[in-house]
Amino acid sequence: GKRFGEECRPGRTGCSKPRGCRLLLRSRFPHGDMSTNPGFVLSPVITQRDGGADNSCSVKVSIEISESQQPVTFTCDGNSPVELLISQTLCWVHNDLDQVDFSSYLLKVCGQEEVLKHSLGSHEYVQNCRKWENEITLQLLSHSTMRRDLARTVSHSSRLTQVGTVETCIVLFCCSYEKYFLMCSLTHNGKNLFKPVQSKRVGTYKSFFYHIKWDELINFPIAVAVLPLESILSLTLFGVLYQNASGSPDSNKQRKAPELLGKVSMPLFDFRRLTASLCVCVCVPSIGCCLMDNIFYHVSSPSVCFGSVSRLKRADHQLLWDHRLHCRKHHPSSLPKVLASVPSWDWASMAHIHSLLHHWPPLPPVTALELLESKFADTEVRNVAVSWIEKSSDDELTDYLPQLVQALKFECHLKNGLVMFLLSRAQGNINIAHYLYWLLKDAVQDPAWGRRYERVLGALLCLCGVKLRAELEKQTNLVTLLGAVAERVRQAGGSTRQVALQEGLENVQNFFQRNSCRLPLSPSLVAKELNIKACSFFNSNAVPLKLALVNADPLGEEINVMFKVGEDLRQDMLALQMIRIMDRIWLQEGLDLRIVNFKCISTGKDKGMVELVPSSDTLRKIQVEYGVTGSFKDKPLAEWLRKYNPAEDEYEKASENFIYSCAGCCVATYVLGICDRHNDNIMLRSTGHMFHIDFGKFLGHAQMFGSFKRDRAPFVLTSDMAYVINGGERPTSRFQLFVDLCCQAYNLIRKHSGLFLNLLTLMTSSGLPELAGSQDLKYVFDALQPHNTDAEATIFFTRLIESSLGSVATKFNFFIHNLAQLRFSGLPANDEPILSFSPKTYTLKQEGRILHASIFSFQKRYNPDKHYTYVVRLLRDGQNEPQFVFRTFDEFQELHNKLSILFPLWKLPSFCNKMVLGRTHIKEVAAKRKLELNNYVHNLMRSSTEVTQCDLVYTFFHPIARDEKTEALNLTKGEVKLSVSYRNSNLFIMVMHIRDLVSEEGTDPNPYVKTYLLPDPHKTSKRKTKISRKTRNPTFNEMLVYSGYSKETLGLRELQLSVLSAESLRENYFLGGITLRLKDFDLSKETVKWYKLTAVPYF
Repeated sequence: GKRFGEECRPGRTGCSKPRGCRLLLRSRFPHGDMSTNPGFVLSPVITQRDGGADNSCSVKVSIEISESQQPVTFTCDGNSPVELLISQTLCWVHNDLDQVDFSSYLLKVCGQEEVLKHSLGSHEYVQNCRKWENEITLQLLSHSTMRRDLARTVSHSSRLTQVGTVETCIVLFCCSYEKYFLMCSLTHNGKNLFKPVQSKRVGTYKSFFYHIKWDELINFPIAVAVLPLESILSLTLFGVLYQNASGSPDSNKQRKAPELLGKVSMPLFDFRRLTASLCVCVCVPSIGCCLMDNIFYHVSSPSVCFGSVSRLKRADHQLLWDHRLHCRKHHPSSLPKVLASVPSWDWASMAHIHSLLHHWPPLPPVTALELLESKFADTEVRNVAVSWIEKSSDDELTDYLPQLVQALKFECHLKNGLVMFLLSRAQGNINIAHYLYWLLKDAVQDPAWGRRYERVLGALLCLCGVKLRAELEKQTNLVTLLGAVAERVRQAGGSTRQVALQEGLENVQNFFQRNSCRLPLSPSLVAKELNIKACSFFNSNAVPLKLALVNADPLGEEINVMFKVGEDLRQDMLALQMIRIMDRIWLQEGLDLRIVNFKCISTGKDKGMVELVPSSDTLRKIQVEYGVTGSFKDKPLAEWLRKYNPAEDEYEKASENFIYSCAGCCVATYVLGICDRHNDNIMLRSTGHMFHIDFGKFLGHAQMFGSFKRDRAPFVLTSDMAYVINGGERPTSRFQLFVDLCCQAYNLIRKHSGLFLNLLTLMTSSGLPELAGSQDLKYVFDALQPHNTDAEATIFFTRLIESSLGSVATKFNFFIHNLAQLRFSGLPANDEPILSFSPKTYTLKQEGRILHASIFSFQKRYNPDKHYTYVVRLLRDGQNEPQFVFRTFDEFQELHNKLSILFPLWKLPSFCNKMVLGRTHIKEVAAKRKLELNNYVHNLMRSSTEVTQCDLVYTFFHPIARDEKTEALNLTKGEVKLSVSYRNSNLFIMVMHIRDLVSEEGTDPNPYVKTYLLPDPHKTSKRKTKISRKTRNPTFNEMLVYSGYSKETLGLRELQLSVLSAESLRENYFLGGITLRLKDFDLSKETVKWYKLTAVPYF
């Protein structure tokens, strides 16, 4: 019997191969070798650049010792080897260390059955402890007391179980079909070697069973000698429906196309490189298997060789192939592209192709993954790829296991290098064996490839040993019990759900009474029973179970997981895998974005288990604490974090965690096209770490609301998130840090675009509905912008951030927020400045009563631009000398506007008209305004005492820094961050950020940047950025380009940069500038630097 996708092996000779493979693998991994058969789980390791950004810092470690009632606690370096920690610990309990064998001890993680083997800070457990600021708790054990309950023994293979299925011939239901025909094709590397050939159309006849008989010779005019050894013969069965028998004239219009009933593919040559006759079964999804007898391969006369070059890119492929030796020397990573451009894979070409392959420099394991895609069928190519992948560590291999399991579909025969590699690595590492088991367990449900996966799974179970096999069986039984409980709860309604839950959990508890069990999520998590009182269910559509499990390790904490049925978790697994790999890349490059990685595993069709992250809530739950309109307010997230982090340093740390993790979430969700984002699937931990859950929609497949996409913004970045990032409502330099983190993270992922596209490509055959082919991969390709430079990508992602903050939905939220936040006073809250130019609020009691106030004079100022400031003379009670303060016209305007809001029923003096035709900053206007402002102040101080003695008035007249230091009036503050680079006769000036701008008028400016290349008498070199509205810390990330300049010419030029504020009703005013001599720059490389703004002149 044979299903689609399975190789056919004639005779008994082929069937002996799996047993031979098992014997070979057992001999390579003897049970007595502790290095490959430790019997316990090794703690996963995450490598970081230079040992990690903070791994060299000191860490506090607490180690439990059986001989001591109290744990040993000490501080050590993060890079300390485990052996050093063991020796330091033993010093506490042994006086005579000469009698102690250090090598007989090991360190186990408290609460998890996993052992540390490398430097302390490299372990994922330690990094997570530092991320969550948890104590690092370990246990010192001797090898004799450590549980080795998963070790293989000498008798582990005494009983072998044959894994297989009963072959059944199911009668093809033929009442609906009048005729049948076969479409026959020969393929290699996923491409047709010849035009597919259709058989004649025949009906059925009955001889005990229904039969279809063709008796037809299908002839492919291709010589066997030129066929690649991995050629695949594919047969597709079609049925022609009975047509309308009414005889009406329109009956022909109702003809339906033939229906695809099933298909089968098989290698043209078996593993012995022989052709053979065979019988196969065509898999008919809705019916079963249709037996097809007597299929013979017939060799015809020689014919012309077929070229396998794609017509769409024939010239590019030919160019690559012609320059293959250049690629080998200078661009070794191009090997997959070169092999995809091979003109022919016939027998005569193989020697040259394989010679090129064996002389090619070894590829990194992640690059070699591409050679396992379906477009590379050649066995030698795949074996070489596996030899390169073998160089990856066990922890790196675990990251790519799902793709390697999918790649098994593209192997021509069951005995292949990839199967041998996976089984051998599973022999030596329990983590790999564990996850490989569950991936294969899930894959056996594949209707086309299930048979192949059953055989690989059978080989794994035969090799892993009796103990691990029994443990995996226990996990399978637990999953079956939990699946039954979850389904029963889901089907129940209303109040009966709780009853169904309690009854079901009792069955699960009975299971635990017989034995403890490791969880499918991780072999290091061992549970001994349920904490039934803490178990419940979530009120979502799938009604998943919330399970609290008692840790089998008395030193461990409770294990909280979610078990879900009715939803396919494979897509969640894939999305979380991609995010985890992104995090690995960032960490290896020294960028720690505080990503929250949690485990998720599919344990069968539409069911699985998910790790629950402690101390976390959904944004919806956080927002509703502040009322039903909480989602429209800016402060709930900040106040929630403040509640759990009351100390100022704690809150700053939580805010920093939020900035970094939010940047990681924005990049990851954009690149993967994570959709259906709402406040119930975005979570926040009390430590400030933000993360996403529920990845049912990805690769840009957004939920639709009518004809509109529900996800309109590129990613989720709301006003309440911006509030936490900025530390308030106004943009600050913290938001610039956020933008820089996003752009840096985005560019690091772009450098590995090929890896992510390869990983997703290998998953296109997995059956995920939203990852079915190249059209789904196009989203990721476009999102990664692989052909852009880093500078162009930085500009691109900055625009995405602006778009996300300024989306229609966000603006609507801002509008509702404004309505909800309206206060009677219309003034800022107590913790905010009452006037824009005064940092604090001042009272009559603090300042002393003002007896008299008048406008003494006005002065011309040139910083940041020409303007006039008015000198106010104050006389206070108890002071003999008058006091002088300096205020601008706009600051008087602000005082009047806020008094009008605060005292709407009081009669206030009228304020002079701000509108002036023509130029405003001239002496005539200032002189007129001095009289008007003096009259205003005179009448204001004669108003009712409620007005004249209010905090707003006394805050306005309180001396500020510029009043006390006249020098401060001419001080220009602020810095600008620039990227300066040169290539192809073009000078590129990227204006990135500006921070800490000062506006003398107290209001936030509308900054923009203007540049010139000096000397420039005709002002032809002027370049401008866009205007950033109402901010002292603008982010531009805009490129200003000067074309056609040689390096020699630029060496004679100066770059003058000016920062100005755009004003609609008066002249733009100057905020600061810099002049840079271009000869001081090394134009052969990019220079990124902050520059201090000064009061330089500008055009």
